[in-house]
Amino acid sequence: MNSPKPKKPFQATGLTRIWNACFYSLDGFKAAFQSEAAFRQEVILSCILIPIAFFLPVSLSMRALMIGSLFLVLIVEILNSAIEAVVDRISMERHPLAKQAKDMGSAAVFLSLINVCGMWGFGLYELLFQTS
Repeated sequence: MNSPKPKKPFQATGLTRIWNACFYSLDGFKAAFQSEAAFRQEVILSCILIPIAFFLPVSLSMRALMIGSLFLVLIVEILNSAIEAVVDRISMERHPLAKQAKDMGSAAVFLSLINVCGMWGFGLYELLFQTS
C-alpha cells in the first residue's frame, strides 16, 4: 500500500507555493541579467526583434515561431548559466568533465541561435516570396 509522501518542513503548498515560485523565478531573471553578459545581449536582441515580428506581414504561425525561437534562446542561456554556476561551485580547478559540461551548454546556446536564424530566415522568405 502506498503511504503518503512525507511533507518537507516549511514547504509551501497550493497558491503559496505558486506565489513563492514567481519570486524565485524573478530572482533567477535578476541573477542572469546581472551576471551574464550573453543573457543581457540576448534580451536586447529579443527586445528589438519581438516588436519587429509584430509589424511584419507574416502568418500568425510564422510570427509565433519567430518569437518562440527568441524565447528558446533565453531559456537555453539561463540553463547554460545554471550549469556553469553549478560546475564552478563544485570546483574551480580544470577537469575534463567540467569542460565537457560547459561546452555542451555552450553548444545548446549555439544551436538555439542557429534556430533563431532559421526561423527568422523562413519568416523573411515568407515575407518576400509569399503567394498572394
